[in-house]
Amino acid sequence: MDARSPDLTPLPDLLHDRARTGAVRDRRPVYLNLLPPCNDACPAGENIQAWLAAAQAGEHERAWRILVADNPMPAIHGRVCYHPCENACNRAHLDSSVSIHSVERFLGDLAIARGWAFDPPAAPTGRRVLVVGAGPSGLSAAYHLARLGHRVVVHDAGAEPGGMMRYGIPAYRLPRDVLAAEIARIQALGVEIVTGHPVRDLVAERAEGRFDAVFVAVGAHLSKRVDIPAREAGRIVDAVGFLRSVAAGERPAIGRRVAVYGGGNTAMDAARVARRLGADEAVIVYRRTRGQMPAHPEEAEEAEREGITINWLRTIQAVDGPDLTVEVMELDAEGRPVPTGRTETLSADTVILALGQRCDVTFLRGVPGVRFTPDDTVVVSPSLMTGCPGVFAGGDLVPAERTVTVGVGHGRTAARHIDAYLRASTYEPPAAPRTAGFGDLHPWYFGDNARRAQPERDAATRTGDFAEIVGGLDPDAARYEAGRCLSCGTCFECDGCLGSCPEDAIVKLGPGRGYRIDTARCTGCGTCFDQCPVHAIELIPEVTS
Repeated sequence: MDARSPDLTPLPDLLHDRARTGAVRDRRPVYLNLLPPCNDACPAGENIQAWLAAAQAGEHERAWRILVADNPMPAIHGRVCYHPCENACNRAHLDSSVSIHSVERFLGDLAIARGWAFDPPAAPTGRRVLVVGAGPSGLSAAYHLARLGHRVVVHDAGAEPGGMMRYGIPAYRLPRDVLAAEIARIQALGVEIVTGHPVRDLVAERAEGRFDAVFVAVGAHLSKRVDIPAREAGRIVDAVGFLRSVAAGERPAIGRRVAVYGGGNTAMDAARVARRLGADEAVIVYRRTRGQMPAHPEEAEEAEREGITINWLRTIQAVDGPDLTVEVMELDAEGRPVPTGRTETLSADTVILALGQRCDVTFLRGVPGVRFTPDDTVVVSPSLMTGCPGVFAGGDLVPAERTVTVGVGHGRTAARHIDAYLRASTYEPPAAPRTAGFGDLHPWYFGDNARRAQPERDAATRTGDFAEIVGGLDPDAARYEAGRCLSCGTCFECDGCLGSCPEDAIVKLGPGRGYRIDTARCTGCGTCFDQCPVHAIELIPEVTS
């Protein structure tokens, strides 16, 4: 027969051709860890998923130690952080986000109650670092530098350490015993904090103290001013000075009616403090809308619950005796507030200006190489080093959101780069894997579980004192809340892959050690991938030679 006849099947090339019988694997599973969205959103750089997993297992001290590896003040953060991690939480697509901040507070409070101490620092390096400012950023940097073995001295102008945590956040949100306990734990590492010591000449201070590096983290303690025609200027006070005096134990006379001018978190705090000082009426005047205010929504909601009125789209034109002339604003086509010419009259015994804050950078003006932005923040590189070698800056002093958590993250970042600078090397942060989105998960695995609420004092009575408003979770509620974590992108050893594999190709390595794939048995069917609820398994193409 003709060799070209189609009736004959050609013989296979057994040496070079692919197998013709049995399963042929063209893909294979691999275990991986994606980045949980909560971790990605945390300005302090916490490994949230990891400490939630430990808390769910009831291993509270281990959870706390994982947490404080990145953030030394969890009891503080559990109270004052605006928890962007929860805004990113994939659980919100199921029912509601995990109450991460309340579990963090639980662990922080438990550590204080049980007297847990930080792990001992590394061996002394012989290097000395000056930190200017004992606020959240400075304390964070001091903590991380001390753990790396460096000698750290903190100079702060205040009578007590804490910065804006002490002098800007009222005690009903952050009790002073909690603040003191977490600062004392940092000092126990060997960090020296010198209070009542304003730095006026940084170059001289560095030379006299023989400091090898400096981290500058002074807070925004100066209020921005605005010219308002006033017959009695003494009735107008700035919000930062007002809050600072109250934090120092004073009770300024403010009268029965108080008007606060501004729409940020400081304005909300000033109005709420005024109510606690005896003001029957506290009114906030803000030139924009609720959606445009810089204050976090929950702060405005809490203020309104305490009987504070917020007048949106209003500006104060003049203060004439007890009367305020307020102009009504409206939004133009681009959403900007513009005056209407219509005015209203309000009565107030005291006007508190809360129009923003700035840092006092006078002592940095003579430092060679240090440059400033038009709004008097300091220009820094990604390492947070200024134009002067060895001088780093962070917190309120650099262009960024001004929150406690952002400041703590700056301190952590700066400490790593300062350590590298002192060792004549560079620090390169490890590349992060991609973030696990809700679409990566298999939500059928998880049931509906309602979020646990923290106890809260009644709004009608709590304005009579400065006692803490929000309570903490009990151990059962904290463990339950930690258990609501979806462990996005991170294997939590549910054994689903183990049980679903038809070829017994999954090998369990033991608690805490995960699994491995027996590639000799795996056919690449993808059952393990399809079953994994958290996308801790990926299918990749099989590489053939």
